[in-house]
Amino acid sequence: MKAVTLKQIAEELNLSVTTVSKALKDYPDVSKKTKQLVLDLAEKLNYVPNSFAVNLRTKTSKTIGVIIPESVHHFFSTVINGILNEAERQGYLVILMQSNENYELETKQVDLLINKGVDGILISLSNKTNSFLHLKKIMDHDIPLILFDKISKSVNCSKVIIDDRKAAYDAVTYLIKKGYLRIAHFRGGLNPQNSIDRFLGYKQALLDHDIPYDKSLVYICDSNSDFNDGYRNAEKLIADHGDNVDALFTINDLLAIGALRYFTDNNIKVPKQIALCGFSNWLMSSMVTPTLTTVEQPGYEMGKKSAEHLLYEIDCKHKGIKTEPKRIILQTELIIRESC
Repeated sequence: MKAVTLKQIAEELNLSVTTVSKALKDYPDVSKKTKQLVLDLAEKLNYVPNSFAVNLRTKTSKTIGVIIPESVHHFFSTVINGILNEAERQGYLVILMQSNENYELETKQVDLLINKGVDGILISLSNKTNSFLHLKKIMDHDIPLILFDKISKSVNCSKVIIDDRKAAYDAVTYLIKKGYLRIAHFRGGLNPQNSIDRFLGYKQALLDHDIPYDKSLVYICDSNSDFNDGYRNAEKLIADHGDNVDALFTINDLLAIGALRYFTDNNIKVPKQIALCGFSNWLMSSMVTPTLTTVEQPGYEMGKKSAEHLLYEIDCKHKGIKTEPKRIILQTELIIRESC
């Protein structure tokens, strides 16, 4: 069955197409009687507005693109929920893509979103992203861009982040005040900004409390930073330092839980022999034994704020209002549990 058009409704009621369109949009210059006639017939004929035609007139697609490194992580799943709920609330659809921590795939996905004519793009960069020409391409096309969580400081666009350095500093300071002095760190790669900042926060906390920085206690995990990395690096840590380490701070909870599994398998008591602190407060961190002390990273709020600000920039663009890049910093909280 062919879709009912405004023209058909107009012809049946002997009205102009403009009057019918105004009646459906509740314009004040159309009488209540005419509005009711139009609404009743539209309902009877199952009229559905042609969104494609509307978008052509308004020069919008009512879609935004989102690229994340991976969706299986609890953190990114909560971010996605925040983005989807805010986009839906404002009448936007979301095209969601996953870069799998792959720079080349990320660049292809950016090209696809540009070609799809999305109104704006949200990206959390892959761990392998060390060139930003694809992000410049987005801005050259005058498409609003917001980076969140994993960002580049060199890209001049709005960003939604936490203060990774401060959050790590506070977590390590807590460990120090609990009496732990030989604190190891499982960090991410050398490239991602959040990996850099969490490492710097860890290091600064040691120095501010007169604890010499020992680079042999820092282990660089590969780009996955997952459970298996945590397990393998915990094995290296104990092989390298034995009982001459009394705490471990990791860049995320999966690494911490992998390390916890190694300690459990080898009868190393947590926190009696080694304390453990993760980062992100994923669901599993409250389900392991012992439960994991960790930094609460507000994933849902990050997604909501990212979408909210992107849609604000899109609206400003359509109204011809110039915006300046904004840095939105969300609060974190140290969640104290049994592993310290």
